[in-house]
Amino acid sequence: MKQTTFASVAYDRKGKVTRRERFLSEMDQVIPWSQILGLIEPHYPKAGNGTQPMPMERMLRIYCMQQWFNLSDPGMEDSLYDSESMRRFAQIELQDDAVPDESTILRFRHLLEQHKLTERIFALVRGLLESKRLMLRSGTIVDATIIDAPPSTKNEAKARDPDMKQGKKNEREWHFGMKAHVGTDLNGLVHTLVTTHAAAHDSTQLPKLLHGKEKVLYGDQAYWSEMHRLAARQCGVRYRVNRRRNRGQQLSEHWKGLNRLRSSTRARGEHAFRIVKQLWGFTKVRYRGLAKNTARLFAMFALANLYMVRRRLLPA
Repeated sequence: MKQTTFASVAYDRKGKVTRRERFLSEMDQVIPWSQILGLIEPHYPKAGNGTQPMPMERMLRIYCMQQWFNLSDPGMEDSLYDSESMRRFAQIELQDDAVPDESTILRFRHLLEQHKLTERIFALVRGLLESKRLMLRSGTIVDATIIDAPPSTKNEAKARDPDMKQGKKNEREWHFGMKAHVGTDLNGLVHTLVTTHAAAHDSTQLPKLLHGKEKVLYGDQAYWSEMHRLAARQCGVRYRVNRRRNRGQQLSEHWKGLNRLRSSTRARGEHAFRIVKQLWGFTKVRYRGLAKNTARLFAMFALANLYMVRRRLLPA
């Protein structure tokens, strides 16, 4: 039994449940902790005669909060001391438990990156949602978003990140960074993720975003290709990608109307981007290199999928 501090007792008697507490409570109930810990356990340091490792579940919970609140390793350590709701989610009682320092948080993140465990966590969550029939296999929506990277060369290497490149958005805006390409089901749950530099064209990643059992395909004008349309028809897939005008010509009113109709479904593919970028603040890469940021994206989209269906996963 852990000894409860006076601060914890006072916190229990407050008259309001904050939005952060409610969010953490809901996510605590829908994340499959035991199954994820089973993926990490073979790679996690074992207790010996020396310094004892932090409890694995505590480190996993802290890693999740880093993604939700967009915190660096030092920022996460400070938040654990500052926030009682975060300590409770991490199952830390200040009087009895040690708060992991920023180096311990860093090593756990590197462990997940080294063994590509976030990709396996993403696949585990996808399988869980498919088993509960929350993720549909009948159709796919493809989309992509740019995540900015620092363009400055004022660093030790005196150079930009070599994994990142400059790409154009909306034919007007130039962004330096990476792209996250996703394939989602018709409700917006992400089933496939591919990352590239920002200069890669969206349509080049289309084959990698399909699971092969689609009956219908949606996408914006960047994915339109006559070759893809003919290939989809041969495979019995309804090609519902927004039509792109030919150079020097305008789309007819008929095609403009069809594009608007298709966009009402296609827009669901952007729901996960809204959660990851707007709610959780991943608009700029934190780490150098594509591999580390890809590992973070796998974790964030796995958590975003659970967040989108949390109401249906919560106990009645």
